[in-house]
Amino acid sequence: MSELQRFTTEYVDLEDRIRLSGETAPGEAELLWLTRRLIGRLVPHLCAWLEKQGGLGAVPESSGVADALQALSPQAPVQPETARRNWLVHAVDVAAGGESLRLVFRGTEDARVALTLQPQALRQWLGILHAQCGVAEWPLEAWPSWLIGPIAGVAPPAQMLH
Repeated sequence: MSELQRFTTEYVDLEDRIRLSGETAPGEAELLWLTRRLIGRLVPHLCAWLEKQGGLGAVPESSGVADALQALSPQAPVQPETARRNWLVHAVDVAAGGESLRLVFRGTEDARVALTLQPQALRQWLGILHAQCGVAEWPLEAWPSWLIGPIAGVAPPAQMLH
């Protein structure tokens, strides 16, 4: 199973899905497609893990997502044209491992790829994912208020969707 080293998250209007263009090795990528329904089921698990990590949720400013987004450094996006596979994610296995969270995206047959995120990287991705769900005009009921409040108006620039 491949491990994503870096990835770009973006909403694709024509597909009405979130595309993760993930680099597994230099010059090699996979395109993973996430549906609104899957994201709606995944987000509460990711947020619950962050809450357990630092007692987040009690104080809205404690989410650290806005600070995490501001700490992003610009980098070139993963180019979807370099993808060797293009597939729809059917399920995501979430496993906590001490100071990190491991996500295994699963599709049909052998379509599997893993992503391991430290708390700071997860906060950044949640901020980016929330922004892309907003671009998609998807309902945001799965997003906790402690996360949305601090990032309102703090969206990462388009070139930083990683």
